[in-house]
This record gives sequence, structure tokens and C-alpha cells, in this order.
Amino acid sequence: MTDDILDPLFRRLVAADASDLHWCEGEPPRLRVHGRLKPLDPPPELASLPFAELTARLIGRGNFETFRTAREFDGADTIVEGRRIRINIYFKLNRIAWAIRLLPNRFFAFEELGLPIPLLEDICSMRQGLVLVTGATGSGKTTTLASILDRINHTREEHMFTIEDPVEYIHASAKCLVSQREVGHDTESFHNALRSVLREDPDIVLLGEMRDRVSMDAALTLAETGHLTFATLHTSGAAESVSRLISAFDAMEQQQVRERLAANLKVVITQQLVPWSDRTGRSLCAEIMTSTKAVQASIRDSKERQLSSLIELGGEHGMATMNGSLMNLVRQRRITLSEALRYSNDPDALERMT
Repeated sequence: MTDDILDPLFRRLVAADASDLHWCEGEPPRLRVHGRLKPLDPPPELASLPFAELTARLIGRGNFETFRTAREFDGADTIVEGRRIRINIYFKLNRIAWAIRLLPNRFFAFEELGLPIPLLEDICSMRQGLVLVTGATGSGKTTTLASILDRINHTREEHMFTIEDPVEYIHASAKCLVSQREVGHDTESFHNALRSVLREDPDIVLLGEMRDRVSMDAALTLAETGHLTFATLHTSGAAESVSRLISAFDAMEQQQVRERLAANLKVVITQQLVPWSDRTGRSLCAEIMTSTKAVQASIRDSKERQLSSLIELGGEHGMATMNGSLMNLVRQRRITLSEALRYSNDPDALERMT
């Protein structure tokens, strides 16, 4: 737990309905509210303390000493009102800086997520395969996955296993037995946990972010050995996600990886959170690719460029384009066309939809 002296700061974070808190030594803190950063006067009781002391109270003195050497720190903690935060501490121009993400304090019902309910229900009923949720930092990937896992936890009688760095949402065992492992606390490294996961009798596995060849290979192995596997990637679309996975492997391995992906990749959801024009909220926009014979053939035959066309034509299979999702917001008058164009990965195609 963070030091109580920081509670007034975190109460303001929660009260403002902010998603993030940024604070750097020598600068005022800032809150991100519906996508925009706004300055905040720090609580008076914190103004007199050196920033290094505040940081030590935030992450603990042992972690602070490690941070001074490593120059980076990632973690998670519980703050006021039982809320969870994800913490990143770093140096910029030799000054300490914080980037703190306030996590939602509940799991979202499928009706609230902004994704097609039939798709989410299909995912929850899958017995094996790989499901990817991709997008930029802050696009809601973790929240989407946490809500899916929560539904599975309350509807299936299996072993749900997560490997995270850090653990963000805590799942209490319900119908499922839930085992959550945090890198640095429950396991020495992500790779060590990956090596042992198959010996721990999982049915459903969340790997968190796939960062390298080892984690990508592990995700594919889990999926093809009969496990429902979830992971995230920092990519902006389904085709890019497929290319990223394949390019992580040596050229001699890539055709085999294509075969494995074609057989085991079930769904790719690429999402972003788009602020409303009146800045009172945000909506989730998503590109969705599901596994069809045509999608499998495109992956297997090194024709990723065809995936965008297949998604555009794949509505009957539950697919959707990012432009279609953005245009829905325009028609609902949540955002203007000019704002939609800023978030589109193909603005020319979006303009042709008007």
C-alpha cells in the first residue's frame, strides 16, 4: 500500500474521474480527463516534501533504492477506496517523473464495453485458440480482457491462469480457480513463468503483453495444445498484428509460424478510445477480425495485405472496420467527421463513407 500521506492526491485523481496522473519533479501534477491533460494544484501537505521522498513513499523505500540504480520502475498498488493503480516511475533530464494509471474499480458488463455482445459471448465459449486485443497504450485493452475473464470466471469451472507485469485487475476465484502471477513477486521473470505454465494445469491463460519471440511462441504453443489463450499487442490493426507476430521469428521459421497462426488465431480486436466532441466521455472504436477460411488462407499464404478487404467484407462473420466504428460515432453526433478523420487509419476511405 502507498503511504497515507499521498491519499489527498489520489482522492483528487478519483474524484476527477481521471484516467492518469502525471507528475514530474519541479512541475505541477497533471490529470488526464477524457483524453486531455489538465494541471492540478498539489495538496499543500505534499508541497513541502522533496520529490524523491514522495516517490519513496509511493513505491516503498526498497523499490526506490532499486529504481535509483535501474532508472525505471513498474508496479501496481491499491490506493484510497480500494482502487487499483498501475505505476511507472522514470527519469527525464535527470528528474524523477511519475505516470500513474487509475484502473476502473469494477468489471464492465458486456453491454457497457462498446463491443458486439455476440462476439464477446463467442469468445467466452471458446475452448482453445488465441485471442488478441491490440491497440495503443490507454486504449482499454486491459479493461476489455478483464471483463471477458470475469465473465468466464463466473460461468465456467476451469483453471484460469494469468502472468502479468504487473497484476492490474484482481480476480477472486468464483466458478473458476484463478491463479494470478506477478512478475517480480510471484515469479522471477516472465520467461520463467512461461516455461512452467503448462505444468500448472491451466485451461484459460492470459499472458498480458507479448513483447518478444519467446512470449509469442509460448502463446501459440498454449493455443495449439488446447488452451484458450489471451494476449495483447501494441499494434494498430489486425494485419499489422499478424505481421508483427510472424516477423518476430527467424526467416526459416516464418512459414511454420504462418501455419500455426492460421490454425489457432481466433479473434483480433484492435481498439481505441475516442473522446466525444463535448469532452464529457469517450467511446470505444474497434476493428474486429475473426477466423474464416479466407482469413486463414491469407495468413498461411503470406497475403496479409488482403486482410483489410476481408474484414471490410466480413460483417456476416462478426468482423468490423475501424472506419465503420468511427462513422457510427459521427452518425450518433458524438464526434465530428473532422475528429473521426484524426483517429482513422485510412482517412480517404472514411471520407468516401460520407
